[in-house]
Formats: sequence, structure tokens, C-alpha cells
Amino acid sequence: MSLFKARDWWSTVLGEKEEFDQGCLCVADVDNSCNGVDKIVVGSYTGYLRIFSPNPVKIGDGAQAEDLLLEVHLRDPILQVEVGKFVSGTELLHLAVLHPRKLCVYSVSGTLGNVEHGNQYQIKLMYEHNLQRVACNMTYGPFGGVKGRDLICIQSMDGMLMLFEQESYAFGRFLPGFLLPGPLTYSSRTDSFITVSSCRHVESYKYQVLAFATDADKRQDTEQQKLGSGKRLVVDWTLNIGEQALDICIVSFNQSASSVFVLGERNFFCLKDNGQIRFMKKLDFNPSCFLPYCSVSEGAINTLIGNHSSMLHIYQDVTLKWATQLPHVPVAVKVGSLQGLKGVIVTLSDSGHLQCSYLGTDPSLFQAPKVDSREINYEELDVEMKELQKIIRDVNTSPGPLPLTEKEDFLSVFATVSSTLDSVSQATSNEVGAEAVPSVTVKVMMQSRLALQKTKLSVYVEAPLAATCDRFIFDSLEPEILKTVSLSVFLKGNYLPSELEGSAMASYSMPTGIPRVVQCKFRLPLKLICLSHQPSKTASHKLTIDMNKPPISLLSLFPDFTSQSDDDQVNVLGFRFITGSRVTLLASKTSQRYRIQSEQFEDLWLITKELTLRLQEHFEKQGIKDFTCSFSGCIPLQEYFDLIDQHFELRLNGEKVDELLSERAIQFRAIERRLLTRFKDKTPAPLQHLDTLLDGTYKQVIALADAAEENHCNLLQSFTRLKSATHLLIMLIGLWQKLSTDQIAILEAAFLPLQQDSQELGWEETVDAAVAHLLKTCLSKSSKEQALNLTSQLNIPKDTGRLKKHITLLCDRLAKGGRLCLSTDATAQQTIVMPDEASDIFLLQVREPKWQFLLQWTEEDFGGSELPVGSITGRQKSLMVFGES
Repeated sequence: MSLFKARDWWSTVLGEKEEFDQGCLCVADVDNSCNGVDKIVVGSYTGYLRIFSPNPVKIGDGAQAEDLLLEVHLRDPILQVEVGKFVSGTELLHLAVLHPRKLCVYSVSGTLGNVEHGNQYQIKLMYEHNLQRVACNMTYGPFGGVKGRDLICIQSMDGMLMLFEQESYAFGRFLPGFLLPGPLTYSSRTDSFITVSSCRHVESYKYQVLAFATDADKRQDTEQQKLGSGKRLVVDWTLNIGEQALDICIVSFNQSASSVFVLGERNFFCLKDNGQIRFMKKLDFNPSCFLPYCSVSEGAINTLIGNHSSMLHIYQDVTLKWATQLPHVPVAVKVGSLQGLKGVIVTLSDSGHLQCSYLGTDPSLFQAPKVDSREINYEELDVEMKELQKIIRDVNTSPGPLPLTEKEDFLSVFATVSSTLDSVSQATSNEVGAEAVPSVTVKVMMQSRLALQKTKLSVYVEAPLAATCDRFIFDSLEPEILKTVSLSVFLKGNYLPSELEGSAMASYSMPTGIPRVVQCKFRLPLKLICLSHQPSKTASHKLTIDMNKPPISLLSLFPDFTSQSDDDQVNVLGFRFITGSRVTLLASKTSQRYRIQSEQFEDLWLITKELTLRLQEHFEKQGIKDFTCSFSGCIPLQEYFDLIDQHFELRLNGEKVDELLSERAIQFRAIERRLLTRFKDKTPAPLQHLDTLLDGTYKQVIALADAAEENHCNLLQSFTRLKSATHLLIMLIGLWQKLSTDQIAILEAAFLPLQQDSQELGWEETVDAAVAHLLKTCLSKSSKEQALNLTSQLNIPKDTGRLKKHITLLCDRLAKGGRLCLSTDATAQQTIVMPDEASDIFLLQVREPKWQFLLQWTEEDFGGSELPVGSITGRQKSLMVFGES
């Protein structure tokens, strides 16, 4: 891109960490020099005023010390600098500096130096105006057709135009329908002010209209600035451009015609004096600043437009004539005559990069080397092409997306949990309510076979469990060096987690740039949330787990909760969670079963899971592989449905509270608007108890926000309890029907689809859709059920009746021989035997990929035994065969 870069004539960087905007740059002969050479005046938001006179020794050199004529700190932020005839009695140029609360006019003069230090420049304050309103921008010109002097108009942040006749304040007028200030300029040919309102309208106001709308009574200057009262202004003309404006400028062809140029966010407009569009140009970039100026062509105007891609475009009317690259994003652009060089483009960035450049190109000195001419060997090309095609074919037929060398993990992650609790608890907060919350140390070790950079390790535990630190970042990992991090896990909330398993996940990138993730799981001890306690004889909820081996003493299964002195009571063991609930475990002395009982149904889960895990570990250590557990009781669906109703009721309460909070917030904003209107009114009116209504609404908003937050916390706890009960229900169904690991995984995917519950996507509608899909596919009774279409949109239901019905139906189908599967072939070949609802006739439906048989016989023919597929006995009443021919 060297051919189209802006040619750097002179450049410098202003200050450190200073900010600049479009009004901070001005190019003019501010010191009224005899040779008429322009100077560059720059003001910053930090209050520094600098004046430069560039004079590079060589083109492209940086700034020299003598190029800076003046630098002074004015303390107040500088919003805009302009040069004009601002002092009465003389037509010399003076510098006007606009601050947020002050307008200052200075004279800039230089004194010839007698030594090698050069000339000395200084500024002298001619006059200043203290503003009663915060200023935004200003414009100047011969308002009202005055000769030989310029007047200043300042626009405030609240929409007041303050006009100053040099040393004196003239008057102030409010713009009608004002909301936010926009760019402002003055047209000397029509003697009018042109601005762009927040309604995206270009508006023109005659100076005479502003001047004649005087006050009836003459007040002091400061009083006029404070009140700003007067007749309502009438706009001369208006034009809707449909977008916000960045800047506005006036350019005259001659004394008989001028144009109004408006730079929008996406378009560039040229308007006539009466507001009609002369032409417009749609921009395909995001502009940052612009500057129109007269072209050498008759009747045409050139425009410089800078954009946020560091480009400067030069248009002649709507035709792009040149595009050049800048080293920064310009926020202000000017054209001046510097050191005899006319048409120098001066640009300024928001960070203070000031550059003087010109348009042109540099010749390219690169010459392509001569290509060695040689004969083409087509045989070698054929061999090379076959090798490349073989490589492409191997990549396309590879089983995985990664090459063979990248399929294995080069990073290993291990996690170990301490066998004992921490001697000093590391719990950072105690929300449980117990006197002491224990913690346990978890060590995560990583070892890499390659040098890895920016490896991230995340440790996740189930809420309300928390870790002292769950995120680690390693800038570098050396090969074959073991990296170990330690953290402590503790219970943070006043309720129990649904799982005691945690996971450590490390993410890294291969040397080829492919991201990889390695994960390992660890199991937290039960003593982290549970203590031994006196067993309870009574309980509301009981479960009995059967097994095919003699019962094991609880002293052997739970040595961490018992002692040798308790040998006479090893058949009963009590647990107390640190949240307060209690669970009792009993081992039968005469049969091969265990009983778990508790006051709350969801509290049975963690003890039941711990019991089955410890039984499996005990028999695995003894080498017994045929150990199995079973459940022969009734599935506790009613207790499970009660938890579902509690969770669903909290969701409905959350919706109601959110709706009320939204209504009160709307009401609060409406009262605020009414009050602001009353306060801005020039003739004060009584508040009519609006302040009392505002205070009452505010208290209601705060109360509803507290209620929403409390309901959200209760919803989190209810969802965790529901997850615990769901885990327990899945375990009981698996033990009841002796489901395989794959079938249990299907149940977990259907009943536990969400890690977090929300108002947008809740547990009830998600589980209902998943269970309905299972009933429609692998657990369907007939082909009619398979043809039913489920809705694709999940909305919160009106009640939980449909979900309860589907869960009950799923348990019934499983009890009648249904099996869970995801494979199409397996689904097609399974057999479900179930009674017909209308009579005592049994239906046997055999689903195969191509054929379906529907057999009917009476109960006496069935004999109560399950028929194998392919063998049909008894007095067959009817046979229906349908499928592919």
C-alpha cells in the first residue's frame, strides 16, 4: 500500500495520554505575520494550548524544538479553538478558546530574538466571558451583516444559543424541542444558524429572528443567561436526514450561491440555501471527520472525508478522486498554507497524533527478477500430482478431524482428594448457619509431554459447594515436569448439593493451533457435609435396597462414621448433615437388605448413593463380580411430584414478581418525567403530591426487587433439591428394572437436561418434551404414537399435570417390558406386551425395520408368560401384517 499512503511532510505526537476531538484543531495565521504563513493551533481536553509552525529540514522529519512556538496550560479543558476578528477596534486575527464554563479571547504575538534561541511568542488575554451554562461548541461570523468584525455564538449543553458581540453579551435563546446538542455553523450569505437536532433534522434559524425575539423587560447580562426567557423561536427551514450528524460546514461557490454540507453516520449530504438536497453520497465506511473546500473545477466542490479505517477519501461532488492511507484515525482535518507549500492536509487523532501530509505517489524501485526459462518435465509433474492427490485422499478418509499424531492428549490431568478434612477450615464464608464448616483439600496435578503456553485449569464442584480458587492460568508448562495446585472445597450455602463429584478441566492449544481439552473427575468425601449422629427411629420417607449377597457390617462400610466401641450397634447408623437434616441407615440382621429413612425425601439420595458405591467397592476388593443391588418397592412418585410442584410454584411466583417489578419501574420513570417537566417549567406549578407518589413507588420497587432476589435464591435451592430427588428416582428405576448403564444414561439425559434453571428455559417443559419423545419412540405402544409430532417450541406450562402424567406413563411402560434405546434397529426389534384397555385381549406388537405383526389372543391363551419373538402359541384370534411389500 506504499503507493497510496499519505506523504508525510511533518508530524509529531502531542503530550502523553491527552484526548482531542474535532474542535481542537485550527489552521490560520494566528499571529498576523507579515508573510501570511498559517500556524497550527491545537487545544486538548487536559487544558494544553499549543501553536506550531512546521519547518522540516527534510520532508518526513519529525518535529524540531523550534517548530513549537508556544505551549501553555490553561487548566480548564479546551473544547474548541477558532481564529477570527474577535476584538473591537481592530481587524487583526485573535484566538478564541472555548472552555466548558468560560470563553477566552487571546492575542498571539511574537518578539524577535537577539540570540540563537529564536523568536519568543506569548499570548495575552483580551477579554473573557464566564458562562452560566455548560458549553458544547461555538461558531462565529459577521452576524447581522456587520463589517470588519466577527461575533461569536455558543451552544450550551441544554440547548441555549448565547450570542456575544465581542466584549459584551448580546442575548440568549433556547432552541425549540431540544434534547441533545448537535453540530453548529453559520451561513453568512443567508445570515442564519444551521444545526442538526436530536430528531435527525437539519434546522436553520435566521439571525434576525433570534435578535428580534428580545425580552420585554431589560435585565442584566447574567440574568439573561440564567433565565434565557423570550419569544419562541420559529425555524426557517428543516430537512429530515434520518441519521445523526457528525459535523456541518458551509462552502460558497461565489457571492450568489453557497452549499450546506452535512456529514452523517452513513451518508454525506449537500444542501442548497433553502434546505433542498443538491446531492448526497452513501458511504460504505464509518466516517470520523470531513472538510469541504472549493475545487479548481468550475461549480464543483472537493471534500476530504476521514474514516475509522485510517483512510482519507477525496471526493469531487459524489465522485471519488483519490484515497490515501493515514497512520492514524483522524478526528479533525484542515487544509492550510505552510512555509510556502499550499494545500497541506493537517490531521489530528484523538490520542494527539498531529501530521501534515500531501497527496502523491512514490515510484516503485522494485524490479522483478528474470525467470529462468527451462523445459517442463511432464512426467515429474504427474508423479508430484499423484502424491498430492494421495495426501488429499488420506486426509478426507481419516476417521477423525485430527491427524494421527494429534489424536492423543499431550497433557495429563490427575486429581486427588485428601483422606482427612483440613485441620483448619478454609471456608471463606459461613452461610450454612453451623458453628464450623469443614473443608477438604483437593490437589490437581498436570504433566505435559510438550512445551505448552497459556494453559488454563478450571475446577468445578456442584453448588452450593465452593472452592477457594477455581481458575488457574499457567503461562508456560515445561515438558515432563509435574505441576501441582491445591485448593480447598467447602459447603457455602444452607442446603445440600445434588452431587459430591467434581471435575478438573484443562484447556490448551496444540503447536498447530488446534484447541484441546482434558478432563478428570474426583469424588469428595461424605464427611465434608455430614456428621455421625444418634439414629432416629421414626421417619416420613423410607427406602429398602436389596442385594444378592449377605449384608455387610456398617462398621466395615462406614469406618469414618463409626468406632470400635459401637460394635453392638453396627446394624444402625445415624447421619446428620451440617444443614440440619438427619438420615438413618439400618442393616437387616435376617435378610439381605438395607433401609434408608429420613424426614425429607431428597435427603435420601446422597446416603443411598454412598451406600451403593461403598458396597460395590467392598465386593470388588474381595474379587466378587456378580454382586447386584435391586429395588422391589413402589417407585415414590408422589413424593417426587411434590418437589416438582414446589419448584414450579416458585417459577410462577418469580414471573409474577418480575411483572410487578416491570410495572412499578415503568410507573417510576413516568413520575420522574412528570417531575422533570415541572422542574424545567419557567412558571413553577404545584407538584400535586408527585413527590409522595415517587417516594412510594421507589419503596415498592425496592421491596419487589428484594422479593425477586429472595425468590431467585429459593428457586436455586428448590432446583438443587429437585435434582437430588431426580437422581434418586433414576437410581430406583434402574435398580427396579435392572437397567443397563446406557439405559440409565438415557434417563439421566431426559430428566437432567439442564445444569441451571431459568425463567426462559425451565426444567418442567424441557423434561416434559424429553419424556414425551421417549414415549413416542422407544416406549410407544403402536405406530400411531410414533406418528405424533411434538411441538418444537418450549414454553412454560400452565400446570404440572401433563408432566406428571408422562412420568407415570413412562414408569408403566418400563414395568410392562419397555426398554430404553436410541438405536433405530434396536427400537424396531423390541417387544412390548401390554393389555388392551377396552377388553381382556392382549396385544403383541413386533416392530422390525420392514414388517410389523399385530397379534391378539385372550388371557387364557397367554398363560401369564412372555412369548419369545417368532414363536406364537394358543388360539390366535387375528393376525395383522403390514409393512413393505
